[in-house]
Amino acid sequence: MTTDSLQRKLLVEDDTEIQTIARFALEKVGGFTVEACSSGAEAIERGPGFAPQIILLDVMMPDMDGPSTHAELRRLPATAETPVAFMTAKVQPQELARYYKLGAIDVISKPFDPMALADTVRAVWDKAHADKE
Repeated sequence: MTTDSLQRKLLVEDDTEIQTIARFALEKVGGFTVEACSSGAEAIERGPGFAPQIILLDVMMPDMDGPSTHAELRRLPATAETPVAFMTAKVQPQELARYYKLGAIDVISKPFDPMALADTVRAVWDKAHADKE
């Protein structure tokens, strides 16, 4: 698979400002189709029907945090194998190790550069598919 085939992203972000900026960056700058969810519960409900190719998942959210949401998405057949990149400001080495141990393909650091976010996601996608070859 190439980056040209990457179109659908599930964005799970509870902060409305960050969600708006990320969605704009991915849709308008990157040309992607984005399904944005404001909570883990919403992602679990809407994600499978959207059939995302990659999931961008905030770590710190109320009620159900990113790692818990990730675990629940892994239990659903439609998202069990979908690559997940956590988005977080918590990027100390021990935190990164935890995210990778949970099965993340990468971690996107916040704050992110909105103009570079689409390229960052493409690089994550390429990395995920290079690892499978």
